[in-house]
Amino acid sequence: MTKKNTIDASLDHASGSVSRRGFLKLAGASGFAGAAGALTVAAKAASAGEAADGTPEQIHLTWGDDPTSEVVVSWASQAAATGARVTVSADHGHSETVRAVQRVYTDGLSGVAVFAYHARVRGLRPDTTYRYEVTADNSSRVGTPFSASFATAPRGRKPFRFTSYGDLATPNTNWVLSSPQSRFAVEAVERFQPLFHLLNGDLCYANLNPAHQTDVWRDFGNNNQTSAANRPWMPCPGNHELEFHNGPQGLDSYLTRYTLPDNGTRFPGRWYAFQVSSVLFISLDADDVVYQDAAAFVAGPAPLVPAPGTGNPPIAPGTSLYVRGYSNGEQTRWLEKTLRRAADDRDVDWIVVQMHQDALSSSKTGNGSDKALREAWLPLFERFGVDLVLCGHDHDYERSYPVCGCFRYMGTDLATGERVDTLTPRPVRHAQYGANTFDTTRGTIHLILGGGGTSAPLDVYGVDTGTGIAQAKVFTKPNRPMPGASAGTFVRAPADAVEDAVWSAKRDTETGYGIAVFDVDPGEHGGKTTITMNYYHAPGADRVPTGEYELFETVTLAKARR
Repeated sequence: MTKKNTIDASLDHASGSVSRRGFLKLAGASGFAGAAGALTVAAKAASAGEAADGTPEQIHLTWGDDPTSEVVVSWASQAAATGARVTVSADHGHSETVRAVQRVYTDGLSGVAVFAYHARVRGLRPDTTYRYEVTADNSSRVGTPFSASFATAPRGRKPFRFTSYGDLATPNTNWVLSSPQSRFAVEAVERFQPLFHLLNGDLCYANLNPAHQTDVWRDFGNNNQTSAANRPWMPCPGNHELEFHNGPQGLDSYLTRYTLPDNGTRFPGRWYAFQVSSVLFISLDADDVVYQDAAAFVAGPAPLVPAPGTGNPPIAPGTSLYVRGYSNGEQTRWLEKTLRRAADDRDVDWIVVQMHQDALSSSKTGNGSDKALREAWLPLFERFGVDLVLCGHDHDYERSYPVCGCFRYMGTDLATGERVDTLTPRPVRHAQYGANTFDTTRGTIHLILGGGGTSAPLDVYGVDTGTGIAQAKVFTKPNRPMPGASAGTFVRAPADAVEDAVWSAKRDTETGYGIAVFDVDPGEHGGKTTITMNYYHAPGADRVPTGEYELFETVTLAKARR
């Protein structure tokens, strides 16, 4: 290991143990047992001894509709803030104060109210660094407000860096699936100093901690502030952002905390797009499309009973937030329209998609691949030239070959042993300029980047069938929780088919943790443009959390500049 390829953390290593509340358990991949009685309003416990005021915390940035000129500063406070505001200044001395808009929701299980604030700062100059301060009239730190800085995106074709991973969780081991590794993961973003970070779903796993959902979100936000207050963190929703009694799709916690670019549909915040330099980024909500059901559900045998003050009814064993099809195709129609417009835009050289669930994953201990994504979205990716798809969901790193089209009837039904059509993505072997340089005009590369900071890294892959090719699990039909062997206890339906993962090019079998760093070079007129990805992993973090990340592989995507 060379010094060049290593990042050393300044924090001490922390224990990797996870404490689970007595009434919780994991059921299948991600469920919990019902509480015997009503939930207590335990989310207030984390704030015991603190004065409830409007002090800003959980401060984070997102891009506005135009990253060259607009940034949104967002935060939360433990009580309603008065006069919540942001003051922004540049080196030339001019400053502007922007009043924040308040959003409030009441957690549907604990009854705890959450106060969030969003200040949209417009009229910024491209490629410029700004300082800002966040405060409120009733902040306990009104005399010494929180301050940080951010940079706007460049205008036109300019080089830039972004980073990505999913499945982050929090450092607080009181919560299910949280690990101290998530603190090191946030620090890793800061060491690489990207313009922005893509967070590919399953932000904090609050829905696996039903009595403490607001506490988990708070820990997550305060941990992320170390980085997200300095640069936009652009998320997509994952299955663990879906919470009982929190809005039509269970996304009220997520949507209250984030202001994201407008998508012009009836479903703001669920999906969006933005452009930086010559790269169009598209963020999708795969919960709307996937066959698999992987949100939290009540495993039983008792129902989950919300706190009495909520007025919400008990949730019966076997209940799950399965929201497939909630937009009635509106997201897919928006996606096609957005991709069609990008294909005609001479200023767009690259298209990068982020979503949480996976169309191509050979994880043995994770969820696997989802045929519904292959049916609904992969043909659009192929038709309109999507270069790169970034996902989380399975807690590991896997890279596909460039894929285009599919093989038919290469899958095997696990129950009957019969051939089934899993729409196996077809690798394009001749799409290489060199050993690790790929021409993405010939196919789309999919990356699994689910190694943020959760306590359950899953770096075990499908069993080799003797052909030298691993097998991948595939969901081929809609799936809901199913009765288990024990009366009153429910388990989740697993993937129903397997296929040879002929599309899988590289997998990290050493650790489940890592971060992808992307450097975009727009190139010169008449020449090539490139995106170089360096993936860094954290060996040993599966056993003891560590801030030491090593270079695992380097991959370059190359194409003619438009």
